[in-house]
Amino acid sequence: MCHGNWSHTDFVFRGFPALAGRRWILAPPLAAAWASALLANALLAYVIVSVERLHSPMYLLICALCLVDILSTAAVIPGALAGLLAESNGVSLAGCLAQMFATHFLSSVESTLLLAMALDRYAAVCRPLRYERLASRRTLLALALFTAARSGCVMGTLVGLAGSLPFCASRVILHCYCDHMALVSLACGDTRPSAAAGVAVIACFVGVDIPLIVFTYLKILGAAVRASAPGDERRKAFHTCGTHLMVMMVFYLVGSVSFLSHNLGLAISTDANSAMGLLYILVPAAANPVIYGVRTAEIRNGLRRLLGPRHAAGARSGPGAKLKVNRSVPIVQIAPAS
Repeated sequence: MCHGNWSHTDFVFRGFPALAGRRWILAPPLAAAWASALLANALLAYVIVSVERLHSPMYLLICALCLVDILSTAAVIPGALAGLLAESNGVSLAGCLAQMFATHFLSSVESTLLLAMALDRYAAVCRPLRYERLASRRTLLALALFTAARSGCVMGTLVGLAGSLPFCASRVILHCYCDHMALVSLACGDTRPSAAAGVAVIACFVGVDIPLIVFTYLKILGAAVRASAPGDERRKAFHTCGTHLMVMMVFYLVGSVSFLSHNLGLAISTDANSAMGLLYILVPAAANPVIYGVRTAEIRNGLRRLLGPRHAAGARSGPGAKLKVNRSVPIVQIAPAS
């Protein structure tokens, strides 16, 4: 129990304790991965914002995903790099709680965006005649308000419970950033409400979003099987949906294990938990521009147009040729079942 009203107000991060004295060797690859993710997401967002014909709901959601990835990595990686290079990195309790809120809030926003993108593809492929009405600006505004309300309320409660705990034991957070249970495990008060809130967060997002995402992609694949599209289009649909699902499963699986490892008493080493925490932030940020950008013909064409008239795809003649991109055509181009 905590004696009196005394409680720590500052902490020290110490991820990868097994590499004590040699943690710096992780800094170069981490910095390189972060720089690559930042460049890829910034470039993809720039292409979508600059090419007017890409201002459709699907591409705007991809742009929002890029911005979330940029912010989430910026909230974690600089401090993690400082800790790896300096062997320790101090943070105040207020700063730790702010980072915790930012990290978990942005992760929950990303989860909602992935769900919204899956539903958008479902509407475009399986309900094409109603797509324009379903994917209106009003719908996007409602989605933004829902995302902010759900993520803000849930994560605000989570951080509030953690911040109300007394910390009078160790000041060392065995992680590279202020993860929820990594901080809560240092408390000397009753941590059961915080642990229960952590499980509730997983249930609220993973338990709701994953089934809906899987259901929508299964419906899309079902439409591909029943459609009268050429074999190449069907293979493209299966490949696209399969890739999207694999990336999403990695995002949710790594995040859930890292988030719940303390709650469930999983026998995961501190080094492995630190690595999973960083991968949970970096892997989606690095993979999303490839999955939703490089592999999408419309975005590649938009990039060629920005590079110059000679690179513009589909240009008939001269520098004034226009890029033709149908706003309503889904990335998974499957003829709807009759």
